[in-house]
Amino acid sequence: MSQISNLRLLCSYSSFLCPNPLFRFSFSSSLLSKPRVLLNSHFSTLTVLSYSGRRARRPASGGGYFHHRRGNSTLREERSKDRDSPPVREMEEGLVGFNKKRAEGRDKSDRPRTLQLKSRKLNPVNTICYVQILGTGMDTQDTSPSVFLFFDKQRFIFNAGEGLQRFCTEHKIKLSKVDHIFLTRVSSETAGGLPGLLLTLAGIGEEGMSVNIWGPSDLKYLVDAMRSFIPNAAMVHTRSFGEMQTANEVAVLDYSIHCCVDPIILIDDEVVRLSAIPLRPNCSGDSSMKPGDVAVVYTCELPEIKGKFDPEKAASLGLKPGPKYRELQLGNSVMSDHFNIMVHSSDVLGPSIPGPVVLLVDCPTPSHMKELFSTQSLNSYYVDSPDCQRDGIKLVNCVIHLGPASVTKKADYQIWMKRFGKAQHIMAGHEMKNMKIPILKSSARISARLNYLCPQLFPASGVWPPKDGIASSFRDSIIPCEVHPSDLVDSVSAENLLKFHLRPYSQLGLDRSAIPELLNQTQIFNELLSEIPEIKDVSKCISSFWRNHVENKGPRPLTCGEVVEEPWIKEASQLFDDNLRNQRKNTSKIGVPCLNFNQKPELDDVSDIPPCLDNITREDMEIVLLGTGSAQPSKYRNVSSIFINLFSKGCLLLDCGEGTLAQLKRRFGVDGADNAMKTLKCIWISHIHADHHTGLARILALRCQLLRDSPHEPLLVIGPRSLKRFLDAYSRLEDLDMLFLDCRHTTEASMDAVLSSHGLGEDCFAEVEEEENRAKGSEPQLVETTLFGQGSKMQSYWKRPGSPVDMATVMPVLRRLKELLHKAGLEALYSVPVIHCPQAFAVVLKAAERTNSMGKVIPGWKLVYSGDTRPCQSLVDASHNATVLIHEATFEDGLGEEALARNHSTTMEAIQVGSKAGAYRIILTHFSQRYPKIPVFDEAHMHNTCIAFDLMSVNIADLHLLPKVLPYLKVLFRNEMVVDESDDAMDLTVDQY
Repeated sequence: MSQISNLRLLCSYSSFLCPNPLFRFSFSSSLLSKPRVLLNSHFSTLTVLSYSGRRARRPASGGGYFHHRRGNSTLREERSKDRDSPPVREMEEGLVGFNKKRAEGRDKSDRPRTLQLKSRKLNPVNTICYVQILGTGMDTQDTSPSVFLFFDKQRFIFNAGEGLQRFCTEHKIKLSKVDHIFLTRVSSETAGGLPGLLLTLAGIGEEGMSVNIWGPSDLKYLVDAMRSFIPNAAMVHTRSFGEMQTANEVAVLDYSIHCCVDPIILIDDEVVRLSAIPLRPNCSGDSSMKPGDVAVVYTCELPEIKGKFDPEKAASLGLKPGPKYRELQLGNSVMSDHFNIMVHSSDVLGPSIPGPVVLLVDCPTPSHMKELFSTQSLNSYYVDSPDCQRDGIKLVNCVIHLGPASVTKKADYQIWMKRFGKAQHIMAGHEMKNMKIPILKSSARISARLNYLCPQLFPASGVWPPKDGIASSFRDSIIPCEVHPSDLVDSVSAENLLKFHLRPYSQLGLDRSAIPELLNQTQIFNELLSEIPEIKDVSKCISSFWRNHVENKGPRPLTCGEVVEEPWIKEASQLFDDNLRNQRKNTSKIGVPCLNFNQKPELDDVSDIPPCLDNITREDMEIVLLGTGSAQPSKYRNVSSIFINLFSKGCLLLDCGEGTLAQLKRRFGVDGADNAMKTLKCIWISHIHADHHTGLARILALRCQLLRDSPHEPLLVIGPRSLKRFLDAYSRLEDLDMLFLDCRHTTEASMDAVLSSHGLGEDCFAEVEEEENRAKGSEPQLVETTLFGQGSKMQSYWKRPGSPVDMATVMPVLRRLKELLHKAGLEALYSVPVIHCPQAFAVVLKAAERTNSMGKVIPGWKLVYSGDTRPCQSLVDASHNATVLIHEATFEDGLGEEALARNHSTTMEAIQVGSKAGAYRIILTHFSQRYPKIPVFDEAHMHNTCIAFDLMSVNIADLHLLPKVLPYLKVLFRNEMVVDESDDAMDLTVDQY
């Protein structure tokens, strides 16, 4: 055990934890029984084991795990290395363990490394080649579809919007086989999934992998933004084009050059010639070019197909059968075996067939159309172009249009399409008819089954087709066309996994065989009843005790807000009343709880219900779990995001992982999600790991677009300071229209310190702002809506708290926070430092007090979200008497050592935090993707706890019943409560998250 060293406990806080000082923990953790965790209870010494590997393997030297001795009250606090970090309180007694290096951000596994770039031997005679539509965003319209170009030895993907990883996992497309990724634009719509994809590839295998990324010159802005949380090694193969080189070889953007004559050749090998044609919008008036405005047309030309080899001609030229035949077929010349002549391939091959040509056209706005129509780079592909007669015809076989229907249905665009002759046109822009067909069938099936079992917690998806069929759902949503239908160019609408074959030549054309079959709820319900017949009785039982709960509580008036609650209660009750009347007799199933419908289920003692739930209404608050998985999106669980619906008072987002917008649209529908974006009050981000914030840019950009023509205030984003660096850099690509506030300034201690240091009360924010305005000699002004506003006070934002400049900058933003909380009916929002990585936080939401009809003051509810963390006293204190504690439970109890290594919590540890804090209800989330559908848990300890699923909606009025649903869920997943030990599942828990 040479890797074990002793460390004497000299202080109550560790001086080496950055950003949070070390603290003790009072629970008895299962991981302490592990033989590798050694504690000497007879001496004031501590055994420390380090951890630096990707998995919980044998620790290396250096000291990584740290465990406090039980019950030592003589420890003293040391000075923290990071003076700007708020302290984490010490536990009074007990034990805790965590990975010190990981918490400090010094874990060796997180250090940059050289990633492998795939190198394959190309096959010039491809037997199979096709382009395929990857339908990301087709059902939710949150992102641009991707296009997959497949060769025997090469793979290309065009556009990598949010959800691409999840889509490829669903349809068994191995991203590790992809060689190149091309972006038609650099925006959150086309590249939102790129950060997570790069991290996933970097975590594959022992060495990690990289991929070539191509895009217009704006790509460098995205790369600069991603550097705040992605290692440089993962982005060394990013290549931008469309730049002008100066004499000193420094790239300079030149947007004044239009109508390029020749395409920019990116790849030219024996398999494909791939070129790019940048398109810039036509700027008129006061408008000017901005980064992110450039779109790209990609051309893919395959080599010509050699004519058929004629062995008789070869024999007549004195050639013997053998290797020389092969050389001639490859286009090479050989010496005759019998004659002193050189035989060329043209002597023995029939006429060649031109290679197939595919164009990918992204014309996002009408302002891009002028350059698209006038660019000379496309002249050689037009059948009516003089260049075709002069230089030879390049017949285009397929054109994939990625622009929206509002552009592609314009008369000028349709006329331009005719210039490609008989080419097959595939319209891949967003169309209303695709919105009712779920793209992610696995998660849609799980959601539908949960909806059948308990519609109260799992409302029907907002993107499912209506009962009268799919066609009727978009009759009134067709985008008007400027030309008569008879004048439209013959085209097909893109469908998910639609193929266009390029090789073999005999199969040239469309192939619909891979298009998934349509999926509807009725079909899923029938499958469920066939698989688990007793599920019908279970669903009735749930409805029965839920109906009794609603009746006992009495009717509550519903008010209409921007995002309204579904009227499921009345409809579900009536439906199940009809079913119960048709029930001939009561039956009891083994393993199915509470199936006696003649007896009302017993509810818990009402005295257990906290006072804050007295006279609560259904429009007070609802928790929607948009993403409940960890690391990266999977088939069944998206990554972290929680939507707090306050109905008429607005809404908040806690964490915003990749795909959050799509999940919102699946829950509320496209229009409902748009309304939610408009009424967002605040987005709070727990830490900088990618599975918690990479959906943020898309949310902010969409909200900015939706409110562009309406008076509004910038959205407040609260997060760790490293997040600001990402948002600052990314805002050069898209307008995010937001204000940023560091989590450090929203801790309870920091807020109190600000108030006390100024000697001000509740009106301190208004007084400080008035004082600033008087000092400036100006009237009060609105805060700048962009991060790079000239003269913005945010330039000096990162000075130490307490300095005059820092306080002057922070105070207006804190005042804004106070105002929006008041409008949302909230008393407080404050962040709590936790142990996971540098600058990791939990959050506490407190509702304001209210008065009932009798004049009684009722305390407001309290919601706590842990973010990612090891169990810690600071979180216990913050969760004291919480109405709801949403706590991460990444690992099962048997994987305590792995939870320790990665600074996550096990299921039991999460429950213990809630129990010690006296939380009324605990919702477990952030499960490792090794648990495909339902995590491993011990039901004996779940009396006040529930397991979260994607799109699960918990109304505060139903908290009393939440734990009662768990036994019924086990019936639904009784055959699937297993751990996925496959390599793919294990690779999801990579160290970058």
